[in-house]
Amino acid sequence: MEFIDVDYTVIGVDEAGRGPLFGPVVAAAVYFDDGVFIQGIADSKSLSEQRRNELYEEIFFKGKFGLGIATPEEIDLYNIFHATELAMNRALEILSQYVEIKNVLVDGKNLKLNYPSTCVVKGDSKVYQISAASILAKVTRDRIMKKFDNEYPHFKFSEHKGYPTKEHIELLNIHGPTPYHRLTFEPVTKMLSKDLLDSWLEKGMISKIRYEHILSILEVDLFGNIRSNKSAKRKQK
Repeated sequence: MEFIDVDYTVIGVDEAGRGPLFGPVVAAAVYFDDGVFIQGIADSKSLSEQRRNELYEEIFFKGKFGLGIATPEEIDLYNIFHATELAMNRALEILSQYVEIKNVLVDGKNLKLNYPSTCVVKGDSKVYQISAASILAKVTRDRIMKKFDNEYPHFKFSEHKGYPTKEHIELLNIHGPTPYHRLTFEPVTKMLSKDLLDSWLEKGMISKIRYEHILSILEVDLFGNIRSNKSAKRKQK
């Protein structure tokens, strides 16, 4: 893919990590000064990991950018769509320290940001700056997942990056979820129990507001029983 006649007034915004069961969603906002062109920039999904890392370094030194994340807790509380908007706004807020925020093009549709912006469907393959943002977001999130891999080596996060692969699901069934999983995402939600949530809350591993939100989703009654599970059992009989 070759970008021709690049519009250097554009700020490009993209995210990585809307689909995984684990970890944050990461967004990047990228601006290039007039004439700064990096050969090989493309949609991050079309690039090898090695090439993404090489381009990340070039963008890092030649571009102006902001990075923002939304945590698994924020994803659970606000849903993945609004958490993505939150991460994008944080990225733009950081970039605003260096560049006036105008003419923002964002990959996706129906996104409402705190700055005037236009959504571009499949923008990561159409707009130079969005492609660059997709690379920064993807590499940043992959590096975060490698750090989690050190903490939870039995989950092999460096391999599947938290996406719902067959291997990840199998490891979830063996080891159970962590507080860094997205607890409102299936099949993680089905693996939760009040006892597990209670232990996380007692250890300070999840907040009270997240704890109560997940319990409301699980429909836990006054006696600690999960009504949705009881309903499911009745349906099976």
